[in-house]
Amino acid sequence: MKPSILALVLMSALPATCLAQDADAPDTGWSGTGELGLAIAKGNTDSETLTGSLALSHEDPVWRHAVGASFLYGKSDGLETAYRYDVFAESGYRLTGRSYLLGAIRNERDHFASYEYQWTVSASYGYEAIKREATQLTFEIGPGYRWAKLQGVQVHNNETIVRGSMEFAHAFNANTSVYDTLLVEAGSDNTFAVNDVGLKVKMTQALALKAGLETRYNTDVLPGIKNTDNLTTINVVYDF
Repeated sequence: MKPSILALVLMSALPATCLAQDADAPDTGWSGTGELGLAIAKGNTDSETLTGSLALSHEDPVWRHAVGASFLYGKSDGLETAYRYDVFAESGYRLTGRSYLLGAIRNERDHFASYEYQWTVSASYGYEAIKREATQLTFEIGPGYRWAKLQGVQVHNNETIVRGSMEFAHAFNANTSVYDTLLVEAGSDNTFAVNDVGLKVKMTQALALKAGLETRYNTDVLPGIKNTDNLTTINVVYDF
């Protein structure tokens, strides 16, 4: 069964009899965020690194949806040194004002990591532990399945996983905020984790600068490849 089909099966399996609408929740409509960052070094070493992402989300009294994509591309002295992109989509159905059920699908491809690709689908329970205007804290956990292929060889690691996530955001004032997001996909063959923490400062109503540190971790890697990758970025952000 292909990942996209399994994701639809997981979504349709959500127990409709226990779903309750939160009539007081606002319909925020669709909103989005685009990011772009470029680092260029010239001298003893010539290098260029380009990063970018796009995310769209929508929330109404019953449903919450999100889709997004991101990429990383780097060259050093004319040689390609980084090439990664990932996409995701998820839909959640509210049980109460703070809790919901979620179906999610994610695909990551990396030309310089141990795994050429990792497909995951999951069904999770989510809870908004803190839901204030200035501070939000949300947790998600549930079962899933992963399809993964090692780089350069016909070896596949397909397994059941546990997916967990955490999202934290706090606004110090109207212009300055911090964020921290964590995703963990744990299985017997490999546990993948990515944490993104940073600071966002608004320049205008729509434009902002964001400084972040992304840490990616795999427990199972090929010889010569490190378990942990760190990426420091300063991006221009456009909110719409």
